[in-house]
This record gives sequence, structure tokens and C-alpha cells, in this order.
Amino acid sequence: MQRNEVFNKYQELFLEKNHFLNLISKNDEKYLYEKHIFDSLSIKHFFEKYPNNYKTLLDIGTGGGFPALPIAIEYPEISVVGIDSIAKKINAITDIAKELNLKNFIAICDRVENIKNKKFDIITSRAVAKIDIIVKYAMPLLNKGGYLIIYKAKNVQDEIKSAEFSLKKNKAKVVDIIEYQLPTEEVYERNLVIISHV
Repeated sequence: MQRNEVFNKYQELFLEKNHFLNLISKNDEKYLYEKHIFDSLSIKHFFEKYPNNYKTLLDIGTGGGFPALPIAIEYPEISVVGIDSIAKKINAITDIAKELNLKNFIAICDRVENIKNKKFDIITSRAVAKIDIIVKYAMPLLNKGGYLIIYKAKNVQDEIKSAEFSLKKNKAKVVDIIEYQLPTEEVYERNLVIISHV
């Protein structure tokens, strides 16, 4: 299948699952592409600014598979792991990945703090927790030279300020904030907060 055919199939499968499982709110179903898939794929701005031979990506609190599944579809050369503690969501996205025959994606039902002896080139997190919490769990799992990418709404400066202690404690620093907008009628401003080891 061509990439756009895979994304069409993915949206069909996702909406089928959502009918029973509420992976996203019913109100958001008509904006599945704009608010969830497009948003997930905005990681392209990071890849453009920080090109490298990234091999592995961990998505913390993947939930309904965002941003993990769209990234796995768009970047087949990256091995993507989605982790979440809610079994019904992990089962749903595992089924979707199988239907799409995605070879570079696995979903794990667990808490991120239980991951041991594994490191990743990129760690993502979208709509999960405040920056200070994500930093605490992510930085020990990040390869040297790797990046933590946290998807956030506008006005992230206060949250970054609140995370100063956690950043320092975990030897992490915010190296960039990449701003972008969702393709919706109303203005949705979004940010990728890019964090690396000090």
C-alpha cells in the first residue's frame, strides 16, 4: 500500500475501534486527522532541524497511539515503541498495527518506570503530564545525544519554568521550542518542546 492508503486505512480502523473504546472523544472524531494525526506528524519539524540517523523511539503514555502510530507509519526506518498502562488502549493499537502490517511498531502495557536496561534515540510524549514529570521518567531512558520531544499547547514558558528543578536534577535542558499550527478553522497553536542531556 502507498503511504496515503495506509493512513486512510489507519483512520478507518481507528474510528471503528473508537466506536467501542473511546480512544478519543466522540467530538474529536471528525478532526481525527487535523487534531491527532497531523499533530503527531508535526515531529517532521524536529527531523528537519535536527537530522540524524535515529533508530529507536519510545512514546510515553501513548494512549490511542498518538504520536506513536502515525510516526511508525510515516517513518518505517524507526523502531517505535508505545507504552501505556491502560490495557484496552494497548490492545486496540496493537490490533490496528497488525491490520496495517506495521513491522516497526510494538505496544507495551506497563508503566514507563518499569522499563529497565533500554535506551532510545527519541522519546515522545503528548497530552500525558507536565514537563517536570515527563522529564523524570524519560531522561534515564534517553540515549546520549538523543532528544525528548514533548507535544504541548501554547504558553509553555510557565510550565518550563516550573520544571527547572526537575530539568536540573535530571541533567536535562530545553534546547528548542518549535511552534506550529494545526490545519483547523480556529487557530490551534502547538509546540514541540525539545529537551536533551546537558
